[in-house]
Amino acid sequence: MIIKPNKGDKWSREEFILVFNLYFKLNYGQMDHRNLQVQELARIMGRSVNSIAMRLNNFAACDPMLQKRGISGLDAHTKTCQPYWDEFFNNQESLVFESEKILAEYQETTIEKKFENTLLDIPKGLAGETKIREVKTRVNQSFFRQVVLANYDGKCALTGIDISDFLIASHIIPWADNEKERLNPENGICLSSLYDKAFDKGFITFENNGKVIFSNQLKQNFEKEYYSKYFKPIENRFLKNPRKYPPSPVFLEWHREKIFRG
Repeated sequence: MIIKPNKGDKWSREEFILVFNLYFKLNYGQMDHRNLQVQELARIMGRSVNSIAMRLNNFAACDPMLQKRGISGLDAHTKTCQPYWDEFFNNQESLVFESEKILAEYQETTIEKKFENTLLDIPKGLAGETKIREVKTRVNQSFFRQVVLANYDGKCALTGIDISDFLIASHIIPWADNEKERLNPENGICLSSLYDKAFDKGFITFENNGKVIFSNQLKQNFEKEYYSKYFKPIENRFLKNPRKYPPSPVFLEWHREKIFRG
């Protein structure tokens, strides 16, 4: 049972984690009292909108990506947020899943009901630890998608397509290949489904500056109609700059070496 705080009550671990969850789903300019998601979180937490906005900006002060861009966030009370930031990057999968479970509880539902559509195709025979592990994976993948799409304003980073059903949160290093970086937003690019598949299978990759590179296998099809329609227009194009987290050059280099067909 969730007990809503009284004004002036010390913040609980659960409350810090809820705000941290929202932090990754918002761009820096959205972290104020006017944002509807900030207002909704304040409502379900029983905190003021301004206090949620302040905590979001405390977390921004912990974010090394924003620091590189000269954005300092709100330094006051940063010490109270830094341990959660450090915990996330040392144990991303556990903290993300915990945050979504807490959020579901505050929303007076269960994580299974909240993610019902995401969990639909889990085999019915699964039970116990195996089922828990599968649910956790699906929930974390959903979180990663939300973060990556928000990072690119809900648009394909190559084409600008903004229909959510067409968009994929593409992993640079695949989910199965690096457990530590699975939920790192620097390991994601928002791509529409065709280019996600081309990236996933190594037909395209990107230079560290975001310029698209075509494989020789793809370029061999230059005379075909589909190449002229779908690939020629993105030749030599650069990825759109994300809001907070650019693709890691280390991860892009890994993709060029391990996935790209050359």
